[in-house]
Amino acid sequence: MKRFQSVLLASAVLLTSATLALSQECATEPVTVGFLPKLDTDPYFKVAQQGAEEAAKEIGGKAIQVAPSQATAEAQIDFINSLVSQKVGVIAISANDANAVAPALKRAAQQGVRVISYDSDVAADARSIFVNQAKGDSLAEMMLESAYNLTGGEGEFAILSSTPTATNQNAWIDFMKAKLAAEPKYAKMKLVQVAYGEESEQINQQQALALVQAFPDIKAIIVPAGIGLPAAARALEEAGMIGKVKLTGLAPATLISKYIKDGAAQDIWWNVSDLGYLTYQAAQALAQCKITGKEGDKFSAGRLGEYTIGASGELILGPAKIVTPDNLAEFKF
Repeated sequence: MKRFQSVLLASAVLLTSATLALSQECATEPVTVGFLPKLDTDPYFKVAQQGAEEAAKEIGGKAIQVAPSQATAEAQIDFINSLVSQKVGVIAISANDANAVAPALKRAAQQGVRVISYDSDVAADARSIFVNQAKGDSLAEMMLESAYNLTGGEGEFAILSSTPTATNQNAWIDFMKAKLAAEPKYAKMKLVQVAYGEESEQINQQQALALVQAFPDIKAIIVPAGIGLPAAARALEEAGMIGKVKLTGLAPATLISKYIKDGAAQDIWWNVSDLGYLTYQAAQALAQCKITGKEGDKFSAGRLGEYTIGASGELILGPAKIVTPDNLAEFKF
């Protein structure tokens, strides 16, 4: 019986793949790309969209952006359905939950809409390409290394992430935990808690204060979320704790520049506009069947040059940097 069920499942997968191949015709000209970020108020995605619009002016087509006011998968699903009804050629999504949005994305694909993810991935079988801002392990390693440098390599620290279901943050946290357990270098560092700011400035501030109250000896907080790091910095500053508790993570460098200059914080960052630019270039190449998302596929991404699709459809923008007082001027966002 189990063998029969396996055959049926395999047949269903093949049938679905064949149906998708038939429904997704190659575009003969640039299409409309619908960008669906996690949250409509996050300035990170507004800057990424500027890069997408720059690419659209160069190669044609249109870049539109819609986003929920709450960072939930349920809210994103409504927008996925809306983009399908608008007959976009490609949906580019930064997922609030990798698996929860997958069924809606698969339905979109069945209706002829190609799907790529950027910034935060979705289930691999629900998209063709994931445009990653930087190699995930390298970001996690930089955040941990930054915390090590800020604390002198010893003492308690915490992580203030975005949501419990955020794909990229969870992968980074798992990597950091593995590093802490495996490498003697980090033996004197102790991760005391992982908290969540729920993509809310207010909740991030509350959680940052709660962490320093719950752990009086805490020396640093890693905040791998663009909204969370500046919110945590403001909260600690108002409480007179900034500097005593160091901060690092991911955020627009300009939003925490004064804390970086003062040595109270570091930052791991990249060119955000280029992420939107590359995502749009990849979306158009996918829509016109210049690439499929297969490992080894190559395409030209305008001013960024030639890119190659990696394993599991991953496309990496490039290396990030640890932002310190010495290189702060390089980062305009």
